[in-house]
Amino acid sequence: MSATEQNPGCLGALFRLFGPNAQPEEASDNETLPYHVRDDFLSAAETAFYNVLSSVVGTRVVICPKVRLADIFFVGRPHENRAVLNRIAQKHVDFLLCEPGTLTPLLGLELDDASHKRDDRKARDIFIERVFDTAELPLLRYPAQRSYNARELAALIETSLEGKTYRVADDSVPIVEDAPLCPTCGIPMVKRRATRGERRGQSFFGCANYPKCRETISFE
Repeated sequence: MSATEQNPGCLGALFRLFGPNAQPEEASDNETLPYHVRDDFLSAAETAFYNVLSSVVGTRVVICPKVRLADIFFVGRPHENRAVLNRIAQKHVDFLLCEPGTLTPLLGLELDDASHKRDDRKARDIFIERVFDTAELPLLRYPAQRSYNARELAALIETSLEGKTYRVADDSVPIVEDAPLCPTCGIPMVKRRATRGERRGQSFFGCANYPKCRETISFE
């Protein structure tokens, strides 16, 4: 065996990787892949906020959660600006509101919990704000809370979407300020009036998902 065969060096290693007998990195049929469906695609706080957000915007916009910045924005001359592209490749925005039908991005929405007070998160947030501002796509930051004022959230979204063609306040659902969240669905409840039974004529809070959800809370 020659010295070259004993120590093929870099060229030999490349030949093994890219030569005619090189194998693709795809798994064989007999290989067991360690993939599982996550049960925490959204955190509990993100899920609660998503339900409130969904009740506010209705069907006027499409809500896309956890969208990579690299899927929203493109980088001009990416081969020359590889470092700039890498800065957004692993970052995402919590929610992206899109135009129905075309799915054109309308508004980014970040849900800020306590972790956003850390110095490293502050630097990340400033960078993401610069990205949205540079691309002229509005970004709304909203603090995570135990309960949400649906009317306040709707007003902030409408302000952020000023000049857009879609209004997000849904007049078909009577939103009450500081309405409680449904214990089952996690969305703001709506004020209703009993039409029969011993409570006939009395007001109460009912889930907006009625009749699928029949949770009620007494109105005081």
